[in-house]
Amino acid sequence: MEQAEIQRRRAELERRLAGRTVPAELAGTAERHGGRPAYSDRVDGEWRTLTWADLRRRALETAAGFAALGLRPGEVVALMMPNRSEHVLADLGAVHAGGTPTTVYATLAADQIAFVAGDCAARYAVLDGRDQLDRWLPALDRLPDLRRIIVLDPAACPSGDDDPDGRFLTWDAFTELGRERLADAGHAAEIDRRWRAIAPSDDVTLLYTSGTTGDPKGVRITHSMVLHEAALVEDSSVLPEHPAGISYLPFAHIADRVLSYYLPIRLASHVHFCPDPAQLTTVLREVRPHSFFGVPRVWEKIMAGIQAVLAGEQDQAKKAAVEQALEAGRRYVAGQEYGNTADPGAAEAFERADAAVLTPMRALLGLDRVGQASSAAAPLPEEVARFFAGLGLKIFDAYGMTETTGAITANLADSFKLGTVGRALHGVELRLAEDGEILVRGATCTPGYLNRPEATAGLIDPDGWVRTGDVGVLDQDGFLRVVDRKKELIITAGGENIAPSLIENHLKEHPLVGQALAYGDRRPYVVALITLDGEVAPVWAAAHGIDTTDLAALAAHPLVLEEVTQAVEDANARLARVQQIKKWRLLPAEWTAESEELTPTLKLKRRIVHTKYTDAIDSLYEA
Repeated sequence: MEQAEIQRRRAELERRLAGRTVPAELAGTAERHGGRPAYSDRVDGEWRTLTWADLRRRALETAAGFAALGLRPGEVVALMMPNRSEHVLADLGAVHAGGTPTTVYATLAADQIAFVAGDCAARYAVLDGRDQLDRWLPALDRLPDLRRIIVLDPAACPSGDDDPDGRFLTWDAFTELGRERLADAGHAAEIDRRWRAIAPSDDVTLLYTSGTTGDPKGVRITHSMVLHEAALVEDSSVLPEHPAGISYLPFAHIADRVLSYYLPIRLASHVHFCPDPAQLTTVLREVRPHSFFGVPRVWEKIMAGIQAVLAGEQDQAKKAAVEQALEAGRRYVAGQEYGNTADPGAAEAFERADAAVLTPMRALLGLDRVGQASSAAAPLPEEVARFFAGLGLKIFDAYGMTETTGAITANLADSFKLGTVGRALHGVELRLAEDGEILVRGATCTPGYLNRPEATAGLIDPDGWVRTGDVGVLDQDGFLRVVDRKKELIITAGGENIAPSLIENHLKEHPLVGQALAYGDRRPYVVALITLDGEVAPVWAAAHGIDTTDLAALAAHPLVLEEVTQAVEDANARLARVQQIKKWRLLPAEWTAESEELTPTLKLKRRIVHTKYTDAIDSLYEA
């Protein structure tokens, strides 16, 4: 697309959104669609629903509660809760009071919580229950700025002798305080003044993402950014009015924040919460959403389930009919891909297959109403996309990052190529640097990292281009393929961003461990290759009565393996669940510059290790 056209579209979108903020958008939606359902939670087996009018009223009450506790504009509220209405209410309440919410991953260890909450100087925290409290309590003595902690589960909230400083408050008591304050005209006027004073350039949230050093960085995301991203998604989607959706990814993940929070405010959507991913298939069948976003691992799991059912089908005639229908779906979708010519008979064959086989199959999955299926966080394997094409379901892969508020490229209904992440969205400037790095510039790009001027300078060049750290290839039609990453960052099949150096450094703190490589890119979990320290291991062995200095023999010795097992467990105790090592292998030789796994300055050559030890890595993912 010509530069002038990109600039024109961006200017047009900026005019549409001029002066808007999330509270103002919510006020308009509540006024126009107040009686429509907004968010539903399953409580005691039944769906409990808040309307858009309910949501705004309670958000204002929550804002009044924060103001009553002393929250000042610009201060940070940390949230650690699963997907539930109270999470949105706490977030919106902080925003309406002029504060900045940040959702903290529920799997973070105490040291990580202390770092994140300390980095943003969080003044308040809202936690779900006992599990979250157990993670926060060891960090509290390192968080002197934290004034109050609100706990949703009243049974878990410390009180009396367990709360000598009076720092804890139940969610019920907090929201009652907010209701009382908002009922007073003076306090109501103060909350109204606060949210109306918010500017589009103010931060609407902070999201922490791991960099290559393993130190989390707070990405500043503004009201303008999220509303621009929501508008881009709306303009590029095929959705009915007031669509139904499911929220199951953490709100610490930019994708679900956009799709289950900011975009629904614009569309007056109905979002159903699924806090337990194990229940996702059940909720899918109940809700039958109009759109569904799945990270690659979710789509892979659904595909595996279907394939297992098909493999167990004993009726050969039925099995053949399904295979024929899937082939018809693949041919039909392939003919619609950008640049392809449709097979004249493909549409008719698909219609027959869809009516007889494919629609019932999608209905069994709860995907029969899905008009917008999408994937991101890591590239969707093309074979997975082709499989779902057989079901008549086009999964539109997209590309983006937290620093760009999510998607900056996407496949669209009228222009898609499976195996790519699509083309730049309207108004987004995209180009490749000389080394192939993907650079982006647009209204959804962050102004920078909190408290990290050097990191911000490394992210954004003087002309405003964001360096993604990813290497891409653009084809002649402008479709992007992500082929590599400059930054050393694992993106698992579940979409989690993990800095491998953090894991490796924890492992190497044990004296027996010489080098370690954490791996998990596009895989369901993290594994590790570990080597012994060539100088320490023989000394340790002698001290433990082992009569050998040979590293290969030591790597197989039960006492050494027991000690390395403890080293892995100690590292895992300091890591979030998604970062923890599930399987590992102790290798029989050291890594050196001479053997090419290390640079002359003893830095790890990841690609060399990946290549040399492909079989070892693959074996760690075998059942």
